[in-house]
Amino acid sequence: MSSWLLAQCVVEQLRQAGVRHVVLAPGSRNAPLSLALHAAAQEAGPVLSLHVRIDERSAGFLALGMAKAMQEPVAVVTTSGTAVANLAPAVMEANQAGIPLVVLSADRPLTMINSGANQTGNQFGLFAGQVRHQVQLTSDAQPAAWRFQLRMALARAVGERTRMPGPVQVNLHFDEPLMPTDEVLDAPGPWHLEPSGAGPTLSLDGDLRTVVLAGDARPEVGRLAAAVAEHGQVPLLAEPSSNARVGRAISTYRLLLGKDDLGGRIQRVLVFGHPTLSRPVTRLLRRDDVEVIMVADGAGWSDPGFTAGRVVDDVDLAPCQDDHWLNHWLTADLDMQTRIELAARPAVGEDPVVTPQQVATLVVERTAGQVLVLGSSNPIRDADLAPVPDALFSGQVPGTRVYANRGLAGIDGVVSTAAGIALALGEPTTCLLGDLTFLHDAGGLWLGRLEDRPLVRLVVPDDRGGSIFHTLEQGGPAHEAGFERVFATPHDVDLAALAAAHGWKVATVTDLEELGQRIRVPVRGPELVVVPVSRDGRRAWAQRLAAL
Repeated sequence: MSSWLLAQCVVEQLRQAGVRHVVLAPGSRNAPLSLALHAAAQEAGPVLSLHVRIDERSAGFLALGMAKAMQEPVAVVTTSGTAVANLAPAVMEANQAGIPLVVLSADRPLTMINSGANQTGNQFGLFAGQVRHQVQLTSDAQPAAWRFQLRMALARAVGERTRMPGPVQVNLHFDEPLMPTDEVLDAPGPWHLEPSGAGPTLSLDGDLRTVVLAGDARPEVGRLAAAVAEHGQVPLLAEPSSNARVGRAISTYRLLLGKDDLGGRIQRVLVFGHPTLSRPVTRLLRRDDVEVIMVADGAGWSDPGFTAGRVVDDVDLAPCQDDHWLNHWLTADLDMQTRIELAARPAVGEDPVVTPQQVATLVVERTAGQVLVLGSSNPIRDADLAPVPDALFSGQVPGTRVYANRGLAGIDGVVSTAAGIALALGEPTTCLLGDLTFLHDAGGLWLGRLEDRPLVRLVVPDDRGGSIFHTLEQGGPAHEAGFERVFATPHDVDLAALAAAHGWKVATVTDLEELGQRIRVPVRGPELVVVPVSRDGRRAWAQRLAAL
C-alpha cells in the first residue's frame, strides 16, 4: 500500500459519506491528499468543492461555518507540525455546538515520532476531550481497514448512531513517496448505516404558567420551539440565534424576567437549544420553584442550571389555561420596546450620535428573511433587544436564518465563519460583529486569487476597543486605573484600510440613514461597512436598561 492509495481512500469515503466541501491549508506532508482532493474537485459527477486557505485557524472556522450552515460534515485538511494545533479553537466550538467538523491531519510516519525529525510531533490526541472520535491511519495498512476506520469516524461526526454530532480527528501518517503513483484503489463494497430513532413525544397540559425558552439552535429546532409556543399560547423567549425569533416572540424578555408579575410568576420552562446570552435567563433556570424541561433531539442537552427534571425529544403543549398569561407578556413587551426607544434618544441639547444598539436594530430589521451572522460580545446582545421585524411578525417573509458561534461564545474566527456560511449557502450573508472580533480574525480576510468570493457583508460598529467590559464588574469606578489597558484594549487600526488591502470593498458610514441605504444594496462580494461609534456611554446605557 502507499500514501497515494490512502489519500484516494480518504476522498472515496468523504464522497460516500456525502461530504461536499473540504477546506485545505497547503503543506508538504499533506501533498497526497491535496492532489487527490484537487483531482476530485475537477471531476464531473457528485460535486466536491475545494477551498484553500493559508491560515489554519481561519480554515478551521471556514469549515465550521459551512458545516453549521449546511448541517452536514465538512472536512478541513492540514499538514504536520504546528498546523493542526491552529484548529483547536474551531474544534472546541464544534464540540460544544455539535457541529460535524472532520479534521484530516497529515502526519509523519509513526516511526518518526519523538525522533527529532523536522515538523514531527505527537499530534494524535491533540484534541482529546474535544472530539467524538479519533483514529490514526498508516499508509502501510490495507484498504479494508482504512475504510472501516474512516466510516466509523464519519458516522461519529454526524452522530448517525450516537445522536451526538461533533468534531472528529483522522490523523494520517503519510510515508514517502508523497507524489501520485499509478496505483488504483479497488472499488468499495456497498455501505449503509441505519440511524438511531427519536424517542416519544411528551404531552403536557396547560395548567402551569409556561414559557418557551429558545437558545442558540439550528433553524429546524427554532421553528419547533416557535410552533410549540404558538400552539400552547405561551410566551416565546427567543435568543437571536435560536432561529425562533418570529411572530409574537418577546424581544425584551431579558428585562421582563426581572419583573415579579412576569418572570416571577413562571412555573415551567421548556428549553430548546443552548441559551447563553443573559444572566436573567441563568437565574430563571436555577430557580427551584420552576419546572425545567429540556427538549433535545440528540443524546446531549444543555442544562447550565443543573435543574432539568426531564429531557425529551419532542413535546406537545396544550393551550395555557391562564387566558391572560401570554397577553400580559405581549403588552409588557410593547411597553418595554417604547421605553428602550425613548431611553436611546439624546437628551435635550445633546448632539445625536449613532449608538451600537441603533446599528444592531437596523441590521436586524433590514436583513429580515435573509442570512445573518452575529458576533459574540455586544453585537448579539444588542440584537437580542431589537424588536421582531414587522415582516417576520406578520409572516410576510420566512424567518431570518441567524447563526452565531455560541458553543463557547468566543470572538475568534467570526469573519471566517461568516464567509463559510455564505459560501456553503451561496446566498448573500450579513455579519454584525465588533471591531475587536473583526481584528481577531483578520487572517480570514485573505482570499486567494483562485478562490470563490463569498457573498458576505461585514458590518462593524467600531468603538476602538472592548466595550462589553464596561457593562461588567470590572467596568466600575473601583477598577478605573487599569481598565483601559487590560480590559478595553484600545486600538487605532484603520479597519477599512485593512480590508481594502485584502481586496474587499469598503465603506465608512456615519449616520443611520446612510447605513440603511448601504444595507439595502445587494451584496455582490466581500464587503466591509464600518460604523464609527463610541464606548463612552456603554456602561450608562446598560444601567438605564436595568432601571427600565
